[in-house]
Amino acid sequence: MYHLIIYIYQLGVMVCSLFSEKVRKMWRGEREAVRIIREKMDLQAQYVWFHAASLGEFEQGRPLMEQLRRDHPEYKILLTFFSPSGYEVRKNYEGADIITYLPLDTVTNARRFLRTIRPVMAFFIKYEFWFNYLHILKHRGVPVYSVSSIFRPEQVFFKWYGRQYGRVLKCFTRFYVQNEVSRQLLQKIGIDRVTVVGDTRFDRVQQIQQQAKVLPIVEAFSTGNVFVAGSSWQPDEDIFIPYFNSRDDWKMIIAPHVIGEDHLRQIEQKLQGKVVRYTQATPEKAAQADVLIIDCFGLLSSIYRYGTVAYVGGGFGVGIHNVLEAAVWGVPVFFGPNNQRFQEAQELKASGGGLEIGGNDDFVRLMDAFMAHPQHIQEAGRAAGGYVGSRVGATRKILSDLGLSR
Repeated sequence: MYHLIIYIYQLGVMVCSLFSEKVRKMWRGEREAVRIIREKMDLQAQYVWFHAASLGEFEQGRPLMEQLRRDHPEYKILLTFFSPSGYEVRKNYEGADIITYLPLDTVTNARRFLRTIRPVMAFFIKYEFWFNYLHILKHRGVPVYSVSSIFRPEQVFFKWYGRQYGRVLKCFTRFYVQNEVSRQLLQKIGIDRVTVVGDTRFDRVQQIQQQAKVLPIVEAFSTGNVFVAGSSWQPDEDIFIPYFNSRDDWKMIIAPHVIGEDHLRQIEQKLQGKVVRYTQATPEKAAQADVLIIDCFGLLSSIYRYGTVAYVGGGFGVGIHNVLEAAVWGVPVFFGPNNQRFQEAQELKASGGGLEIGGNDDFVRLMDAFMAHPQHIQEAGRAAGGYVGSRVGATRKILSDLGLSR
């Protein structure tokens, strides 16, 4: 059944590539992967293979890749992506020696790919369970590790109809999972090569904090109390914009998830006071503004440092974005109700550093409480920062367990 699904999917990709530039890039990249590897690989080197579906999984694997590279320069790194949103953003990443798409998981593709690169070990990040690649790796005796993986009872592996596909999990040499629930679920289906180490994303956000950019325009703007809204969508903006429109003692930074002219204009039409876009600002202009709109990418993780309170969007849609990038700076983090699948949001909320809102009334009530008792902002911020700090260290645990830590 799995093989049939893959071939049907492959046919669908071929058809969609005729109409979508994004799909076309992926289809072309998958077909060219082996050629790229052959052109770039060092025949005398040993390669460690990291596979990430997309950008989020890459960020989870990045601390491990970079630490391995520092501790063991004798290894070279192959990094593969499935999604264009990962590959196109990170195709020039300097932490890997070869970066390609991963060809679709057919038996022929998997054999050809692995025959070419011959990795000495492989790391699959979070949810990556490629049936043919993993079975061939196991057959060839290549150690394979699942990193920052997390399991839930509703996943196919734990259903009666998913038992056959679930055999793919037995191909892993060891799982490095995020929590105890995952370990117990795997144990129930006979998999005990499992170590609970936490999530490498905490290591990554700590790295980001340590490497944060100094932003003179944002610094000039950020006098007094600043509300930072990151990765916001329209439902999020409809909640926080009216609240701060009525307050002249707070400034607001908005970094929308979708940076398009139509969306930017929609935001500006809702705002009162003096508004300036980041790409059109100078430090002098920013200092005089009430609202700063971030109309470019790559700055948000550094901008959270300037916030008194943060809001992370997406919780009224498909799911919240990265709350850890804000929490690491020791600020309280607001987010919407669609966060149940995000362990870090649940734990941040339990720590007192995260505040879930179900709508406008919740936001007004909680912000009014912060306004009335400013010390509560500081307490919640310390809880958020403390939560992230207490979870750092998964990367070292993994490398140490593998005997690769120095």
